[in-house]
Amino acid sequence: MFLTVTRVLEMQRRERRLRLRRKENIPYGQARMNPEMMNELNISSEIEVVIAGKKKYRFIVVPLDSVPRNEVWCNAEELREHGIADNTIATIRAFRQG
Repeated sequence: MFLTVTRVLEMQRRERRLRLRRKENIPYGQARMNPEMMNELNISSEIEVVIAGKKKYRFIVVPLDSVPRNEVWCNAEELREHGIADNTIATIRAFRQG
């Protein structure tokens, strides 16, 4: 069975390389993203953050207009616990269970 190009693209998860920023006012376990970027990546409620292709983390995401398109804001203490520096570039995509 042959798949059409649009069907193959639908099956693939969209992802982008974005900067992780430490912010003190973000609740633990949550992240803030620009709503336009969330829409572009088909993100509704949770994201998967992949660093160096090895470390994977999951955050509940909330849209916030003041976040730049190329950034994801996370809880500063949580990123410190995971050993993630401010301004780290990570792959961001919608979290998919399974």
